[in-house]
Amino acid sequence: MTVQPADGLSLAAEFPEPTHEQWQSLVEGVLRKSGKDVSGSAAEEALSTKVEDGLITRPLYTSRDDAPDAGLPGFAPFTRGSTPQGSTAGGWGVRQRHTSTDPVRLNEAVLGDLENGVTSLWLTVGGTGGVPVSGLARALQGVHLDLAPLVLDAGDELDAAAEEFLRLCTERGVAPEAVRGNLGADPLGQAARSGGAADTASAVRWAKRCAAGYPGLRALTVDALPYHEAGGSAAQELGSSLATGVAYLRALTDAGLGVEEACAQLEFRYAATADQFLTIAKLRAARRLWARVAEVCGAPEAGGQRQHAVTSPVMMTRRDPWVNMLRTTLACLGAGVGGADAVTVLPFDHALGLPDAFARRIARNTSTILLEESHLARVIDPAGGSWYVERLTDELADSAWSFFQEIERAGGQAAALSSGLVADRLAATWAARSKDLARRKEPITGVSEFPQLAERAVEREPLPAAAAQGGLPVVRRDEAFEALRARSDAHLAATGNRPRVFLAALGPAAAHTARASFAANLFRAGGIEPVHEPVQVDVSSAAAAFTAAGTDLVCLCSSDALYAEQAGEVAGALVAAGAQRVYLAGRPGEYPGVDEFVFAGCDVVAVLSSVLDRMGVA
Repeated sequence: MTVQPADGLSLAAEFPEPTHEQWQSLVEGVLRKSGKDVSGSAAEEALSTKVEDGLITRPLYTSRDDAPDAGLPGFAPFTRGSTPQGSTAGGWGVRQRHTSTDPVRLNEAVLGDLENGVTSLWLTVGGTGGVPVSGLARALQGVHLDLAPLVLDAGDELDAAAEEFLRLCTERGVAPEAVRGNLGADPLGQAARSGGAADTASAVRWAKRCAAGYPGLRALTVDALPYHEAGGSAAQELGSSLATGVAYLRALTDAGLGVEEACAQLEFRYAATADQFLTIAKLRAARRLWARVAEVCGAPEAGGQRQHAVTSPVMMTRRDPWVNMLRTTLACLGAGVGGADAVTVLPFDHALGLPDAFARRIARNTSTILLEESHLARVIDPAGGSWYVERLTDELADSAWSFFQEIERAGGQAAALSSGLVADRLAATWAARSKDLARRKEPITGVSEFPQLAERAVEREPLPAAAAQGGLPVVRRDEAFEALRARSDAHLAATGNRPRVFLAALGPAAAHTARASFAANLFRAGGIEPVHEPVQVDVSSAAAAFTAAGTDLVCLCSSDALYAEQAGEVAGALVAAGAQRVYLAGRPGEYPGVDEFVFAGCDVVAVLSSVLDRMGVA
């Protein structure tokens, strides 16, 4: 839109409109200075980034990057939101998750959350990892069930938990039309986690009961978290959720519900990651795709998807867990801007055990700050109209639809799970991503980048023992580095010292600082303490400094020019002094005495694992 001042002249009238080709020419010049002689579209491609699902994010998006019409908020295809007003009325729902087996402690936590900003509750019930069904009344003592929607996660104990919840509502005088929440029936999601067969009979029975007598209560959750937690991509998460939703629609309509009634019984749960734009696009694409399903089923106006976003468990780290606060803030922002109806921010200590009161407070206040202080919910679909977001939404939707079609060709979600098709696809995605994590192409702050070896461990009460996981695996981004750090911790406990590596920095600070910092950061990621004392060595002082470091491993750090002059001679002196392995921070080259090279893009996990092996660190 061109802004017109009072005299009617355009504010940009005196400035020529730049062309895409002119921009590319400027990019070529910058890249040429960095040693990349590329031109035309290749210059733009050099600045592009490959992300999951074969998608590519480019450095510049313009009006030429068109996407299908996103429509209006509250109308098909619902890309811009399932309701016309979006979250502007009261913001997204702040939904806190609780996993505790003690009804009394759970009640204290629940009441504390509700008194301080939480608007709905998500409770694990039954089994070995949740509050017993018999303790649900005590856990919900003092909770106004007509004001605080309740979402259950009861697994095999769905029938007992649902009956008890409705009994409590009746006992406390809550009218059927005032009951809010979701019973959480998700037989396919349960099958994905357990590896068992999916039985939809109970889910269908409860859906019919809710449709007949509880208009504000949903029976089923289409939980995409099992696929995300198994290492799946955004498109695979979406495709699996679509296939699951379609399977439930078939079961519900076969049981006599209309398409509109069946759609009204479903709530979709997605992961929100620290990649805020991908999260925004994922939620928008999910609504568009489900609208297409509803349209094909003959009920286009029923396609407004109800969404519950949960900050990604996969991204939560055990080391330096305080950084998780930043990750969950970005994820919550993406979920809110993307149009989620309810958002669960996992506490920063989620990966360590049961969260304490402080962690739960930070989690719920994350949404509160974004809603009340940043005013994120005051604009409907604030990302709408962005060429980048609209294009990313479109491309992600296409990729997700392709995966959905693959599942449908295999016989549907249940068949794709039992045959291993879903597991195989997710495993392949996670294997590729694991390589990027190992090479630090996908950095993890506080773990693979800038780790703190002297950090004080955050201790938490262990989570209740969960049922055995016989289905899809549960992965974490930090798992490979966590295994390395655990080996270092065990060595520290046994010997009083961490494994060490001596950094032999050659030349002045200007020559060695960058690579010394790189090497120190790299070795710390495996729990290996870098010794950089003295700050600078040469061929005459390297041997004595190495001996004083108390290790038999050394890494040379300097510029390429000084490596050419000194690396071979210094490496020889270090080997003569007892060095068992000599590393060099830089690209591989011909340097006598150097055994291995560490550089940006190398397999850091493999390097660090071999270092610990050579040191005899179990």
